[in-house]
Amino acid sequence: MLIANALVMTCREPGLGLVPGGAVLVEDGRIAWVGPTADAPRSVGPRIDADGRLVTPGLVDAHAHPIFGGERAGEFAQRAAGASYLDIAARGGGIRATVRATRAADDATLLAAARGRLARALAHGTTTMEAKTGYALSVAGELRLLSLLGELGPPTLCPTLLGAHAPPPDRDRADYVADCAGPMLAGAAGAIAVDVYCDEGAFTLDETRTILAAARARGLAVRAHAGQFADLGAAGLVASLGGLSADHLEHVSDDQAMAMAAAGTVATLLPGACVQLRLPPPPVARLRAAGCAFALGTDLNPGSSMTESLPLQMWLACTHLGMTVEETWTAVTRDAARAAGRPEVGRLVPGAPADLVLWDATDHRTIPYHYGARLVRTVWVAGREIVGS
Repeated sequence: MLIANALVMTCREPGLGLVPGGAVLVEDGRIAWVGPTADAPRSVGPRIDADGRLVTPGLVDAHAHPIFGGERAGEFAQRAAGASYLDIAARGGGIRATVRATRAADDATLLAAARGRLARALAHGTTTMEAKTGYALSVAGELRLLSLLGELGPPTLCPTLLGAHAPPPDRDRADYVADCAGPMLAGAAGAIAVDVYCDEGAFTLDETRTILAAARARGLAVRAHAGQFADLGAAGLVASLGGLSADHLEHVSDDQAMAMAAAGTVATLLPGACVQLRLPPPPVARLRAAGCAFALGTDLNPGSSMTESLPLQMWLACTHLGMTVEETWTAVTRDAARAAGRPEVGRLVPGAPADLVLWDATDHRTIPYHYGARLVRTVWVAGREIVGS
């Protein structure tokens, strides 16, 4: 397949690697060549004339919770009326409400709901998604969710074990932390990474260190929900362990930002949750000055960011977080791929998987600018058309 006469965004470093009048040759599910259309090699496959439209790497969602039972629209209404996220959680809502619904749902129900969410993500251009467990809060339940993630896709999923999402109400806290650091990790076949929610009302820094250090000892990558409501030091801990990403970061100190940059730990920002929960925005200027790379995630979840649209997060990042258009694009392509643990995607370079999006736009700035519209025309995953106009 040759896609010709396109504005090709390669996402080669530095910048976005834009190639006006460009072409992309796909062979055997991978990128074979990228360059000006006039120089394109002959291809025996189909030729697609992009007519000047934008072609980019498939988008990478660096933080999502796609598998869960039930929904929490009622909590959304409570927050709209003035209740806080922590207030609702203290009354038995929040993550624990979803845990009850997830534990009660059978596998078929959970898979069907997750497939619907993934189909909507694909329709918005997402071809790779970091996908967390976290709504069972028991060893058997979390490993069940991890196994179900292995039955899903596309998008291509990067499974993360999030057993430490919230302390379960029906377990001794210290015993559960020991389970998360022991038998849960021992059974975590298929997981790329381990996550811990380290924050007010969740897990302490010492508990987080216990779990993540055990994960690293088993050869798993690590990440953390860090500083959404309070800075407990989780971002610096993840950096000290060489972690993939620290996520949320509404509260993060200068020294932790510098530690993240030095370690190559990506700052994954979740504007949908930040805006919906009316939190102060992450200190983007501080993170930028420290040299951190940015990723964006939908934070797809039933409580604080019920959305599958990464382009919407790009708009929010530009308008509410103070990120530039170029930063938002790298934050859903090459740098998001690093954060998700799949650095081979997120770029259109020879040898990379042929995950591509053809957009109904001729200017790359249109995607974060024209918010709320679905501008995807065609999505390919490994060279196979998944979404068509």
